[in-house]
Amino acid sequence: MTRIGAKGDPMPTACSCARLPPDRSGLSGGGDRRESKIVPMRRESSTVVVLVEADDGLLAGLARSPNVSVARAPAAEKSGTGQPDAARPGWETGALAMREAAQRRSTYVIVPDDPLSEVAGRWRAMWDVPGGLGAAAGFEEQAADALDAWRNKRFELPDYYLVLAPVQPDGTGPDLYLGPLRAVRPRRVAVAAITDAPAQPAQVINVLRALEHGPWWPPLDELLDAARGFYPGGLTDTRSTPLSDAPERGPGG
Repeated sequence: MTRIGAKGDPMPTACSCARLPPDRSGLSGGGDRRESKIVPMRRESSTVVVLVEADDGLLAGLARSPNVSVARAPAAEKSGTGQPDAARPGWETGALAMREAAQRRSTYVIVPDDPLSEVAGRWRAMWDVPGGLGAAAGFEEQAADALDAWRNKRFELPDYYLVLAPVQPDGTGPDLYLGPLRAVRPRRVAVAAITDAPAQPAQVINVLRALEHGPWWPPLDELLDAARGFYPGGLTDTRSTPLSDAPERGPGG
């Protein structure tokens, strides 16, 4: 219904219809539509960051920080499937943690469990000595499982990955996050170079405040293809941020 103003001009009225959030996952809607208890939820108000290789002490400190929360898979759901840990999909714990993160309303949500963690581990194993065909087959198995789950909308990627990397001449070695993922989306994978161990929560928060905006992730199958064609050592620009050099700003400043 349109209202008419004093001069006869139409006046817009507020629309009561809900606006759906944009689909940033790149999903085409295809694939097996098996039912799952893991229902992904869109995030609008929080920045979700997977913190790679974070210890419990650091996570506990971050959880006490203003405007920061830590999301993990609920304990009951992690152990309530009736399956032994070795038989559960490698992506499932991370998917449950991402679902938990989607319900938080803090400025930053830290997630230490990544749906791609098993893929990352198998990718690194391909470059270990000895790697061989067995390691490559392990990567392909985990990649296929994760891709199937992603296509069935059981998880989505975080807004950012943040890797805590020690400062050393040889770097971190083959790393899925610092290698192919960062090569494809450099602003979606941040690096915090640890100059003084252990990392402190306030320092990590300051690095979070320095995260840059950038294009969203491409479809997961494209990321996996990039990983297959990536050679460790080919990406020379790591652009890490030493934690001791991070700007001294709080999460709200």
